[in-house]
Amino acid sequence: MRRLTTAHTGLQKIEIWIAGAESDPQEVEFRVAGATHAWWHRDMFLTGLAWDNLCAACLLRPAGPPRSVLMLGLAGGTSLRALQHLVPGVQCTAVDNDAGIVALARQHMRLDDLQLTIHQGDAYDFVRQYRGPAFDVVVDDVYQALDLDVARPGVWSQSTLEALCGLLEPQGLLVMNLVTGAGHRGMQSEFRRLFREVFPVVRSVTTPAGLNEALVGGAAVLAPGVLRGWRGSFSVAEDRDFWDRLRVRRL
Repeated sequence: MRRLTTAHTGLQKIEIWIAGAESDPQEVEFRVAGATHAWWHRDMFLTGLAWDNLCAACLLRPAGPPRSVLMLGLAGGTSLRALQHLVPGVQCTAVDNDAGIVALARQHMRLDDLQLTIHQGDAYDFVRQYRGPAFDVVVDDVYQALDLDVARPGVWSQSTLEALCGLLEPQGLLVMNLVTGAGHRGMQSEFRRLFREVFPVVRSVTTPAGLNEALVGGAAVLAPGVLRGWRGSFSVAEDRDFWDRLRVRRL
């Protein structure tokens, strides 16, 4: 891959890397502070990283594949693209406070192909003010970019968790992306504790090459065997290999 340009959104500096011709790239990455922040590929859907965890976690709903998903923290829509490939017709609503990265994703990652309902603004303000239909799955992937790392915003609390739960259908799932590398262990442990206090069942979805886990909480959460049934939906062997590496365990 080669760096195409660097864009400043007002909230973060994003390096745009591409493979293939600029007019018709095969692959695009957005990099923030040296880490991949969003990814798009012409033919593939999986990465071996955090977005695979989030996509797979959405499929652990006992009532069946989600019909509606709320994504907090959109960036380039990487995990939603994979989910829509597996579950055509799923209705996706997304919230992101960085209008600049959404515009870049529209320009470089064909974001409009996903036909999302996108709200620009603070994700947790949206959650507290929302009065529409409940969702089958709510995904919290809200991180803010720092100079050398990423971090959860300081506004997160027990009341935030309760507000998120209030947006779920009775058999819905709350999915949360957590960074698990150095400097993030305390946060990971705290969110695990909160999930276990609120949900009867909590599972962790991980993939070996990633430094993230997706926590999945609900009244019930399916066991990992259900994911095998989705493997054949991927036509590219590398996607199938990434899917096989996903691990789901009960906490």
